[in-house]
Amino acid sequence: MNTEILGIVVMFFMTVVLAVPLGKYIAKIYAGEQTFLDPIFNPIEHFFFKISGIDPSEEMNWKQHLYALLTINLLWFFLCFFILMNQGWLPLNPDKNPSMSPDLAFNTTISFLVNCDLQSYSGETGISYLGQIAGLMFFMFVSAGTGMAACAMVFNAMKERQTEQLGNFYNYFLKSCTRVLFPISFIAAIVLIFNGVPMTWEGKAHHTSLQGTSMDVSRGPAAAFIAIKQCATNGGGFFGTNSAHPLENPTYLTNAVECILIFLIPIAMVFALGHYLSRKKLAWMVLGVMTIGFIILVVPAVVQEMKGNSAITSMGIDQTRGSMEGKETRIGSAASGFWTIVTTVTSNGSANCMLDSLTPLTGGLAMLGMMINSLYGGVGVGFLNFYVFIILAVFISGLMVGRTPEFLGKKVEAREVKIAAIVAILHPLMILTGTALASYFTAHDTAMGYWFNGKASGWLGNPGYHGFSEMLYQFTSSAANNGSGFAGLSANNPFWNISTGIIMIFTRYIPIIGPLAIAGLLAQKKYIPESSGTLQTDTSIFGTMVFVVILIIAALSFFPALALGPFAEYFTLIS
Repeated sequence: MNTEILGIVVMFFMTVVLAVPLGKYIAKIYAGEQTFLDPIFNPIEHFFFKISGIDPSEEMNWKQHLYALLTINLLWFFLCFFILMNQGWLPLNPDKNPSMSPDLAFNTTISFLVNCDLQSYSGETGISYLGQIAGLMFFMFVSAGTGMAACAMVFNAMKERQTEQLGNFYNYFLKSCTRVLFPISFIAAIVLIFNGVPMTWEGKAHHTSLQGTSMDVSRGPAAAFIAIKQCATNGGGFFGTNSAHPLENPTYLTNAVECILIFLIPIAMVFALGHYLSRKKLAWMVLGVMTIGFIILVVPAVVQEMKGNSAITSMGIDQTRGSMEGKETRIGSAASGFWTIVTTVTSNGSANCMLDSLTPLTGGLAMLGMMINSLYGGVGVGFLNFYVFIILAVFISGLMVGRTPEFLGKKVEAREVKIAAIVAILHPLMILTGTALASYFTAHDTAMGYWFNGKASGWLGNPGYHGFSEMLYQFTSSAANNGSGFAGLSANNPFWNISTGIIMIFTRYIPIIGPLAIAGLLAQKKYIPESSGTLQTDTSIFGTMVFVVILIIAALSFFPALALGPFAEYFTLIS
């Protein structure tokens, strides 16, 4: 077997092997069972609850969960917005980076608050150490903890036969941060430090190269930042070139470790579902559908990157190592293609290569992963997105066989289906509307476009199909809470900062509100024992139905747009 292929196969299987015990551990945490970390974290959590006046044993219904979630997120927004707007004079700024403009601070705050981490700035020059740690790194913990707490509430609703009491949001949230995110990121940070990732409060280091060139090299408390950005599927880069930077991702070993971290918890949450509900067959069905979709995306992406760009080959340039433009030689084309799909089927968004240099088909597959937005997904929220498709598949299956749609002993009725449909429609609506507006401004340089950017056509570094792909990718990444982008698009201007910021708000909170509402409403209904007429939802047949529903919705919503961008560019190259 090719060693590059062997490397990515090992990464995938190592992730699954680690996710199995981690999922069981997460289920125990949410169920309130004893774990080996209790002596360490029980006193810490007790301290936080005591000073905040929160009773973690107080039960909440789904509306109270939402109120707590949205309220605390609003408070965090104002905290980070203040730091970014004033970082120029605040402490921990040895490189004297300036304060952000209002539109950039708005976009950055929203981006990290919603676990998207879209960056319209370069980390070395755009933000201080205080902003990196007290603002963005703090958000990396709490935004992921928010998603996991919401998922825990849905787990609870699925487990109970009939109830309005669905646990305590603050209890789920704090345990997610202290007992899952912190230990994993702490261990990962130690590994990264010993492999050359900096962890210091000092400013730029002055160096003279072997050629005699004088340079200043940025550094900082990067290892801790990078560890949590990967394991919490955040993805924002401490440095401008993200995980392609040699100080963020120095070796093939660190590349493997970081890649495993990206989808470790999303897969573990599926196993946690099985343990928490005592329905392991259901968990394997969910994981099977996600993995089949992932393989369909990752195999052609890796093949395309290893095969190389036909346009470059036609110029007589050697591509025996694959398409290496914009990639790091220490990582290689196969691992770069694998990472690209891993980071876009999750809500991570970090990049170990220049996404703008990907072969067109790989770029399109990366977009498709974000458009589907439920193949592993983010920590917690990934399952919530998949839960919406389960509800739709249950309803459609019930209509097809003439039975009352039921899921885990609860009737799925019009109200739940309407909520699921709204959540499913919102995602393509935000992506396609934003892309249509940007395309119009680009083509016409309207007065509105001029006000936003001086000249709308100046957004794009590339014309034609690839330019359209750059705009489509930006809105797709924003709507999927991903945060990666094609670098050929100049996005640091009021139009892109404000439009993507608004989209990130809608596409983060409605896909959380919807599943929580559905789960809460179903939990209140009378439990119906299974019978011979009950639709089995833990079988391969139902898994196939879920996969088909996902495929049809994605195809009808996004294939026309993909045909205008990456697919058209691909067929132009091969012709």
